[in-house]
Amino acid sequence: MEPPLPSCPMAQAKINAKTHEGRFCRSSSMADRSSRLLESLDQLELRVEALREAASAVEQEKEILLEMIHSIQNSQEMRQISDGEREELSLTANRLMGRTLTVEVSVETIRNPQQQESLRHATMIIDEVVSKFLDDLENAKSHLMSLYGACSSEVPPGPIDQKFQSIVIGCALEDQKKIKRRLETLLRNIENSDKAIKLLEHSKGAGSKALKQTSLKQV
Repeated sequence: MEPPLPSCPMAQAKINAKTHEGRFCRSSSMADRSSRLLESLDQLELRVEALREAASAVEQEKEILLEMIHSIQNSQEMRQISDGEREELSLTANRLMGRTLTVEVSVETIRNPQQQESLRHATMIIDEVVSKFLDDLENAKSHLMSLYGACSSEVPPGPIDQKFQSIVIGCALEDQKKIKRRLETLLRNIENSDKAIKLLEHSKGAGSKALKQTSLKQV
């Protein structure tokens, strides 16, 4: 058996130094890559949020356009023009309505079970009020205003539904905004319907009762 070769302390020190240097370079390179990847993901997160905001804005614009078209279709002015003109304008409004409905935008909201239940409860309360429009419009309108006040960050002029407010607070932030927008739309529709009813009652007298029911159904 051959005796082991004598080692040179200086040579061994150089080998150890090279080994440590290689490890340091690898660690430094991995840290740099990780930092670059994290920076890229941060930038992508900003773009994802911008995409969701843009899609949400398109959703809102679609709702507004549909509401405006519906308002024109059921406006008092449409009843004060000739049958031929009304038919032509109705065809145009229906065409615009159809084209608007072809735009499909959906922004899904991520919810935990508690937020899901809060949204279901809030939706049920609003639907219940809407179902009472034909029976008692004024009371339903007052109830809607108290629900809307519960969603407002400012102090409302009227009463607030405290129970509804606690339910809405339990919803996801995006759902809170959608609930508020829905209540705003319902209140505007009631206001427009109320104006149309008053005009009809003024121009038609007692014969406007059936038209009143029709206006309420369209809210």
